[in-house]
Amino acid sequence: MGVVSEVLHDAADANGGTAGGDPAPSAAIGEDPGDTIAALVERLSVDERFVHRHRDPPRTAAHSAPLRPLPDGLVDDDHRCWSHQAAAIDALREGRSVVLTTPTGSGKSLCYQVPAIEAAAAGRKTLMVFPTKALAHDQLQALAAAAPRGVTVAAYDGDCSPQERTWVRRHADIVLTNPEMLHLGILSNKDRWEDFLRHLELVVVDELHVLRGLFGSHAAHVFRRLRRLVRAFGGSEPTFAFTSATIGSPEELARRISGVDPLVIAGSGAPTGERTTVLWNPQEGAVGEEGMRPSLNIETATVAAEAAAAGLRTLVFCRSRHATELVANEVRVRLGQHGIADASQLVRSYRAGYLADERRSIELALAEGRLSCVVATSALELGIDVDGLDAVVLSGFPGTIASFRQQVGRAGRGSRSALAILVAGEDQLDQWMMRHPREAFRRPPEAAVVNPANPHVLHPHLGCAADEMPLTRSDERYWPDMLDDAVRELVLEDRLRVEESEHGPLARWAGRGAPAPTIGLRSASRGEIRILRPDGSTLGTVDAARAPDTVHEGAVYLHQGVSWNVISLDLAQRLAKVEPHDGSTYTQTRKDTQIRLLDEEATSLVAGMTSHLGQVEVTTTVKGYVRKSTARHKVMDRHDLEMPPSTLLTTAVWWTFGTDLVERAGVGPRELPGALHAAEHAGIGILPLFAMCDRWDVGGVSTAHLPETGTATIVIHDAQPGGAGVAAMAFDAAPRHLAATLEVLRGCPCDGGCPSCVQSPKCGNGNEPLDKAAAGNLLTTALG
Repeated sequence: MGVVSEVLHDAADANGGTAGGDPAPSAAIGEDPGDTIAALVERLSVDERFVHRHRDPPRTAAHSAPLRPLPDGLVDDDHRCWSHQAAAIDALREGRSVVLTTPTGSGKSLCYQVPAIEAAAAGRKTLMVFPTKALAHDQLQALAAAAPRGVTVAAYDGDCSPQERTWVRRHADIVLTNPEMLHLGILSNKDRWEDFLRHLELVVVDELHVLRGLFGSHAAHVFRRLRRLVRAFGGSEPTFAFTSATIGSPEELARRISGVDPLVIAGSGAPTGERTTVLWNPQEGAVGEEGMRPSLNIETATVAAEAAAAGLRTLVFCRSRHATELVANEVRVRLGQHGIADASQLVRSYRAGYLADERRSIELALAEGRLSCVVATSALELGIDVDGLDAVVLSGFPGTIASFRQQVGRAGRGSRSALAILVAGEDQLDQWMMRHPREAFRRPPEAAVVNPANPHVLHPHLGCAADEMPLTRSDERYWPDMLDDAVRELVLEDRLRVEESEHGPLARWAGRGAPAPTIGLRSASRGEIRILRPDGSTLGTVDAARAPDTVHEGAVYLHQGVSWNVISLDLAQRLAKVEPHDGSTYTQTRKDTQIRLLDEEATSLVAGMTSHLGQVEVTTTVKGYVRKSTARHKVMDRHDLEMPPSTLLTTAVWWTFGTDLVERAGVGPRELPGALHAAEHAGIGILPLFAMCDRWDVGGVSTAHLPETGTATIVIHDAQPGGAGVAAMAFDAAPRHLAATLEVLRGCPCDGGCPSCVQSPKCGNGNEPLDKAAAGNLLTTALG
């Protein structure tokens, strides 16, 4: 039976009740669902899968008035600003950049809508940058409704026709776009946008926490190029308004993204109701038939159906689009088993790809009580408002504390009570959270990592900047400590040409064609493989470096949760052809990976072992693949492949274990490879605790003897060329990261290793060899 622990911020305690039974009375739309939530949690609490309960007390609103009144008609007459709104509006009116990190539903939009509308009335412009088109269009409707007569608000994205783009350039006071269109459509067409840029006063960057890793590194240069052009056209430095979920060091991320120093506004004055959060671990339940572990999708649907049947309007977060459909169907079945009529009409999926009208109809139906449950992908985590929610069910820990709090915050807007249930998956991070349930609530949110100095990102953007306007020494203000060396490299590569002028040297673009179209902001690769459907249309693209691993012949390729079978891969033509697949199987490659240490930048002693940071070369050759059953994860067949090797130059952290240490740990030569491999997997699986990343953002290699170190070594490297900053953060967190890795090994109750401790879904060696016990002995000895 699982350990049941509680964190209660009031005097109440929970006991008694019976799992299952009759549904609790439904909470009417106008009523607070607190009693219904309490009754449901009581019923669940006697189940062995119930691990932990946490209660956040309600909080009353803290009001404050801006120094100047708000524009007429922007808010209801009886609306008073919350304290954080007033502080942000005052700062932005004074030309001070801000970063807002208040919780979901705290009215962050008003903070930048007010100065944007006031700027428009004074003949100034505002640019709002959202990570997705859907978010931009959601905000467009709200702004268009709030803007007074004479203020023009428009979206500028890939869906605009040429005529619409011209109209937006000439007439819009407030332009809503995304980073890709800012890069390709605005900065690369600077002459057409000169008037808008000259009068640009405010830049809004929504969902700042999304701009991390490689995407954030690209965005950092896009915003520097924007600031540079505004100044060149005679404008003044624009003020930045960043909004973000709660993350660690938000001011540092905003500074690295934009190059400006913002004021952090984190304390929320918005009211909240009581929130109860339950941690639910299916791994504590009975093992199913044939020894199979419980399905995360089935467990999620079961819990969600309990909440919906109790009368709570419920939102479910799933990890993929495919999972949303599976869970939605299963919730319908279980609601029917609860005796609820028309269950098929009460559950809807809600995901990327839906039109705005479809999304609005779902939101309205939920708010009006015509839906019991909506099942969504994590894309809904990003700022799109869905009112009328009483409960949120998370299908697996979303990877970071920041995302966890963002998703949990989707229910219980205003002063309404809310329920959140985290249904744990079987991987290392989920199970670590189940063993340390209080950490989900007291652990500080992770800091997002970006690496603007990555030459694979920096150099292409400096080429774009030089194409927009020749680079000069004064541009050091936008690229401090990066400009000179990068220009020198680009000149040697014949991509820049230096000329002398009366004001000093100028660096002009000298490459073939415009550089901007060759850059994808979510990748560091210069080459892409186009994936073609049977009718010849493009399904999507994949980095050329990742093609052998993801779209080799025979691969099952997932695109937005839908399965496709790869018929052929032509690396020379950069084309992969696919056909529909029923999703019954998936594929995993078998790879041979060799690593070479190139340059050591830093070293630190961690108890009895050493942690290193530096540059590495990773050479990977795909040797074959296995096909597995989606339902049972059993190997169906094996295939060999002949693929050319791929080389990755990136940043890595590596741990070295001396011969004396290995001997003291009692790990013999036969056990050592499995011990290192198991520790590598556990370390990668738990790494998101210390860096805002996903396990797929990094790779790993372990060996009993690495020539460059002369001893047993584990290497964890960024999976992107040049590095995205994850390895550097792992190096800084080495003592805590290694201790957590050891706890993963010690805390899992399995005997020989499982997905909750040492097995990895991305292992290129089929999770062989793995020695969990020897890995535990090795790290125990190393850490003293």
